[in-house]
Amino acid sequence: MSSSHRRLSLLTAGCAVVAIATAAAAPAWADPAPSYETLLERIGQTPVNVEAGALRDAAEARVRQARVRPNPQLGLTADGVLGSGPYDGYSNAETSLALTQDLELWGRRGARVDVARGEAGTAALRRDLTGVDAAGRLALVYAEAEAADRRFQLAKEALTITLADARAALLLVEEGREPLLRGIQAETEAASARASLDEAGAEREAAFARLTATAMLPTVVTSIDPGVLDRAPSAPDQSGATSPVVRLAEAERDTAERRIRVEQINARPNVSASVGITRYEAEDATALTFGVSMPLPLFDRNRGNIQAAQAEFRAANARLDGARLDEAADRSAAQARLNASASRVGATDAGVTSAEEAYRLSRLGFEAGRISQLELRASRAALISARNAAVDARLARVRAEIDLARLQSRIPFGAAL
Repeated sequence: MSSSHRRLSLLTAGCAVVAIATAAAAPAWADPAPSYETLLERIGQTPVNVEAGALRDAAEARVRQARVRPNPQLGLTADGVLGSGPYDGYSNAETSLALTQDLELWGRRGARVDVARGEAGTAALRRDLTGVDAAGRLALVYAEAEAADRRFQLAKEALTITLADARAALLLVEEGREPLLRGIQAETEAASARASLDEAGAEREAAFARLTATAMLPTVVTSIDPGVLDRAPSAPDQSGATSPVVRLAEAERDTAERRIRVEQINARPNVSASVGITRYEAEDATALTFGVSMPLPLFDRNRGNIQAAQAEFRAANARLDGARLDEAADRSAAQARLNASASRVGATDAGVTSAEEAYRLSRLGFEAGRISQLELRASRAALISARNAAVDARLARVRAEIDLARLQSRIPFGAAL
């Protein structure tokens, strides 16, 4: 057998091996991922949402605690006992039992409750924002897993058509219509397509692992049905509602302002009143006692805490201004990206249709001997690129929808939380 025939036999065997490996690439079993809506129903069970809910509950518990008045103090004192002379023993003792209560003047209790309410409202907004972020992350991970699976399927199709082109090239080489170099090039292209399939399979496994971890699924996902990648974005929100980030900054600013009032009140004397009864053993008599006590603000007037609270208010106000500026820019940018990505999806779909038709005509021309293998290779590469571009465009549309949904305080492809 000549060297050319031996080389052709090796090429044919190589293509057969690649084809068999491709058929074995798909798993014999598949554990499909739950639908996107099903996973959204369980979004509250994720650790970040559980943590945010617990912090909100803690803040609400502090509101209830802030409403409680301080406990009174019960005091018992005995004077003139166990001494010497007339104070030997307990016969001349003066025993007093007094009850002392903090009066919480100057609105101390109301200011304390206001701050606790502000912190509870801030914790509730943080919980809502955490829910929006968790839903956005789920949508992105789901879309990435779906895109990775689609790229894997496209890589399989690319390998299939590459093998078909390689077999056609080998037939032409055997017939003497093409040089042996074309067969070698066909084998190289098949090996490259196989490597691309392996890479796409690894990316798919990694994307499925991320989805499994994000959704807290008990078993690793091995397949996924179309969920969000082909879904049209939600209708634009024309209400002009404030984004959750701005609302959170507003709540933090209001709470910081309330803390200033608390510190200003703490600078005033904390007055306590007491009432009690005193027993005079020598006279065998009793009498009521009354008293009022307050600290003298000679050294500590709480000026440092007041200035600190005022500085924290200025910082919170600056954060609010920055959040408002960012919201206006981010909303316009997210809407523009969403519109552009929607147009890109339409353009790439049209490109895929054109590339498929171009490849079909190129394949017919190649088999008829009217066009060269280089032209067939170029049309095949254009088809593979167009199909992958269509997947990238849909993934970009999902990302734009996630960004806009966060600004509108809603779940991606859904209603407001």
